Amino acid sequence: MQSEGQSTNFPINPTTFQWEQNLQLPVTATRHHGEGFSLVGVGCLPFKRKKETFCSHFSSDGKFLATAGPEKVVAFWHMKHRSKIGSKTGHSLPITDVRFVPNSHVVATSSYDKTVLIWEDPKTGRPPVRLEEHINQVLSLDFHPKRENLLCSSDGIDEIRFWDINRGSCIHIFQGASKQVRFQPLFGRFLATCSDNVVNLIDVETSKICARFEGHENEVQSICWDPNGIYIASISEDSARLWSVFEHNCLHELHATDNKFQCCTFHPKYWLHWVIGAEQSLELWNPLDTNKTWKFEAHMDAVSSLASSLDTEIIASTSHDELIKLWK
Repeated sequence: MQSEGQSTNFPINPTTFQWEQNLQLPVTATRHHGEGFSLVGVGCLPFKRKKETFCSHFSSDGKFLATAGPEKVVAFWHMKHRSKIGSKTGHSLPITDVRFVPNSHVVATSSYDKTVLIWEDPKTGRPPVRLEEHINQVLSLDFHPKRENLLCSSDGIDEIRFWDINRGSCIHIFQGASKQVRFQPLFGRFLATCSDNVVNLIDVETSKICARFEGHENEVQSICWDPNGIYIASISEDSARLWSVFEHNCLHELHATDNKFQCCTFHPKYWLHWVIGAEQSLELWNPLDTNKTWKFEAHMDAVSSLASSLDTEIIASTSHDELIKLWK
């Protein structure tokens, strides 16, 4: 019998252990849950020299992955060829978040240098559009799923800004987020934000907080919507919680045991299942089975970000071990 929050460790099976040819790095062992909930290592992106990564995001079509971090560079990867196609520099301090415009290959980055940069095309040498009105470190940003000219950013003093990227100007300022901002998928009616140990649900039209999700004892590190925009998962070092957007309550809670949770994303094939990044490991969580996760070693240091592609069903994990790994 397992206690609450206990993880099931995956044994290494030599018949399913995969190696990345170029880097000679173990990717993972394959393991299937009884209900078919699984994750398989399929590759490791080849840096010429290792670079630590804080954040990552797939384009809507899953063809490209953008990654960025403390070296102030945003890198672009072609997923079919598993190759780097270019990189951009423009920030003077580490990059904190990176997001693609929906149905586009335009990318925005936020940084400790208090700016947001918008890169129109990673393949050209065109300079970025620079948004500079924040007075504190910009920690997160996201694009509206329908109004593609609408960009949201948040900074270290809880200030949220809405930008019209076509005009390159700020159109609204309000309070409610520092750590992360994420628009509701599909509709964009709500904006999920986190600040300290609280997750806020904000009405995009009125900029008013319509629900406060409280219960985390420690600072919320990461939030993520399910693809239907019905549930929000939130991660703090000691727990994961799943919230109902319409019932405004916590549906499930998972306590961390020997690993501190860092980040999360939805499983791109099983939408109500979640992948949690922890210290050196990934944990697969089915909230209907709230007392345990399926855990396996994925990195040699803490997982720093996770990104999912619905089109390709690929998950990318980045880590402080300076590797980017791919899973399916």
